[in-house]
Amino acid sequence: MQQYTLPLFIVGLILITKGADWFTESAVSISQKSGIPKMIIGATIVSFATTAPEFTVSVYAAYLGHTGLTVGNAVGSAICNAGLILGGVIVVRSIPVEDSSFLKRGAFMIVSALLLIVISIDGMLTPVDGILLLVVFVAFLYYNYRSQSLLFGTNEEEVNQNLDEVSDSLSKDVAFFVLGAALVVSGSRILIDSGTDIAMWLGVPEMIIGLTLVAFGTSLPELITAISATLKGHHDLTVGNILGANTMDIALILGASSLISEIPIQDQSLYYDFPAMLLIMGMIVFFGLTGRKLARWEGAVILATYIAYLGGLFFFYMQ
Repeated sequence: MQQYTLPLFIVGLILITKGADWFTESAVSISQKSGIPKMIIGATIVSFATTAPEFTVSVYAAYLGHTGLTVGNAVGSAICNAGLILGGVIVVRSIPVEDSSFLKRGAFMIVSALLLIVISIDGMLTPVDGILLLVVFVAFLYYNYRSQSLLFGTNEEEVNQNLDEVSDSLSKDVAFFVLGAALVVSGSRILIDSGTDIAMWLGVPEMIIGLTLVAFGTSLPELITAISATLKGHHDLTVGNILGANTMDIALILGASSLISEIPIQDQSLYYDFPAMLLIMGMIVFFGLTGRKLARWEGAVILATYIAYLGGLFFFYMQ
């Protein structure tokens, strides 16, 4: 391994993390000034911000022909978000859930995972499959738009008044939004190049690196956001962010990536990674609906399932 590969990997992570931090802060600032509830903010604006690393890494990887990294990063990030980040946060503090909103956003997450499994049975994600995934993503956006419209109505005078109130302070938020996005994009390219070099040096398949090292690195914004939001008592922002980010990881990222290049699906993904992802997602939705909250012991079960998945990953696929 070249002497600069590991330092470059760390630099890439730092750029992504700092860029996503600015990206998230500015997005939340813009959203909060409009008075949109935190569950909607978390499921849309914050999810867009925190999934920017996954999106740029996976799309770049597809463009460069590293399709194993594309799938590994997107699916690995979804598993990491649900199992490690949300499971770990729940272990620290139980999270109350709002039935109707939680169920509907959880349903979009489950549907995107199920659709991915169905269209992957033939061993390939084609541009047509990508369009189907993007349809789910567009439906998810429309649902959130409708939720916002029902909350605020269509009073144009009220909307214009909100815009007037935030216009003076908007320029700074937009500047940090753009700067954060630029850091995320540049950091993602560094992460791909150094990550693939590390994989080659260690003799580890691209898929494994994508599912673990790169997936964790690009999920750092979700981790930071979840910890910060939970400590500040914004539980609905934490849950909304994870549900929205996972829907985007699958429907948006893999949908867009498969439009760039056809993506082969390995047996490991179809028979191990995808079922594990669906299981952990299903546990979150089930636990949230049965008790009106995600209890600490339930978080421990989710986290333990994620750890077991990692153990199986290295035991069965690192031989």
